[in-house]
Amino acid sequence: MEAIVLLILFFVMMLTGMPVAIGLGVCIVLFCTIFPIGSLAFITQNMFAATESFPLLAIPFFVLTGILMESGGLSQRLVNFANSLVGNMTSGLAVVTVTACMFFGAISGSAPATVAAIGGIMIPHMVKANYGKPFATGLVTTSGSLGVIIPPSIPLVIYGISTATNIGDLFIAGVIPGLLIGMVLMVISYVIGKKRGYQGTGGKVSFGSISRTFWDAKWAVLLPVIILGGIYSGTFTPTEASIVGAFYSIIMGLFIYKELTVKAIYEALYENATIIGTMFLLFGFALSLSFVISIIDIPYTISEYLMSVTDNKYVILIIINVFLLFIGMILDPTSANLIFSPILLAIVQQFGVDPVHFGIVVTINLALGFVTPPMAGNVFLASTLTGVPVTQIFKESAPFVIGMMVCLLLITFFPVISLAPLTLFG
Repeated sequence: MEAIVLLILFFVMMLTGMPVAIGLGVCIVLFCTIFPIGSLAFITQNMFAATESFPLLAIPFFVLTGILMESGGLSQRLVNFANSLVGNMTSGLAVVTVTACMFFGAISGSAPATVAAIGGIMIPHMVKANYGKPFATGLVTTSGSLGVIIPPSIPLVIYGISTATNIGDLFIAGVIPGLLIGMVLMVISYVIGKKRGYQGTGGKVSFGSISRTFWDAKWAVLLPVIILGGIYSGTFTPTEASIVGAFYSIIMGLFIYKELTVKAIYEALYENATIIGTMFLLFGFALSLSFVISIIDIPYTISEYLMSVTDNKYVILIIINVFLLFIGMILDPTSANLIFSPILLAIVQQFGVDPVHFGIVVTINLALGFVTPPMAGNVFLASTLTGVPVTQIFKESAPFVIGMMVCLLLITFFPVISLAPLTLFG
């Protein structure tokens, strides 16, 4: 009975159109008023405990790093370097776009930040080179989702905190899946470009151009090496890595590239505070809701139901993937991650699914939520940037979304893809 009432309250709040964080808070207050499972003071304490977390500090600093990279000229230099490597081939600028998104994703950890930074640079270049504007926009919206798959990833940080899974292990496990999806997107770009006649830059790959653009971008290229190398080597934690990244971006933008201004730093801090303030409020309410859900035994109830339907682990994983894809279409990825990850992990662990592997599966599902309607945060952001109607963006991004779904199935059924680095290096 409690579970049904909670579910009804949750969807009613979502249907009202109020902000998700506020809707969750109202849902919890109403539920605790109807069913006295705990005092509101206890719920408030839960919220405070949820946000009083050292690993949670990684999120604002990774977001800030991405904003500072764009303002300080680091993003443009990464794009120039990627262009010197693969820009000459068929559909070369599309491949450069995917490559640049992978570079930027390995620093910012954010899909919208990746779309804004790389899209603002690459879409005008592709349009100038006679790529279709809807195609260019659809490619950027999909490739931008690599920002939450390739570590450091903000959704992986959120998953790690909400499920008590080691964030460093999640980052290591996300490398191969992120590279796999990036390669698949490149192949699809090449096939479409071959069919439509999208040409590269026309120049030959030369050691001179590669070395010149690399030397210009060396400080930008060094940033993901410092962040990921420091985490994987145990030199610093993911949270410390995020602080190093933000500080490094300021130093490079101010004193090396000299494109970052004090005003731009102030604007970056203001934008970051706006994003993080909303996110932390959502985080507190969502973990309080998870606490309520655990008290009324919803994970156990769902698990019992699924096991009555089937005891096949792979069928269970397919059901959960379909569920997560649906949730990603109607709920923003942060909310979906916070609310459902603890519940679903408690279910799949009974079938022997590794928490780290499941974290990668959840993250890819939620990354797809950035490009699938009706939420599709990346699509609406890109439409705002370019003026391309969202219907055209959905049409052009469809082949890339299908490619990501194929990768999702492979990663779901073959855990070795994500767990191999952990097995090899520990």
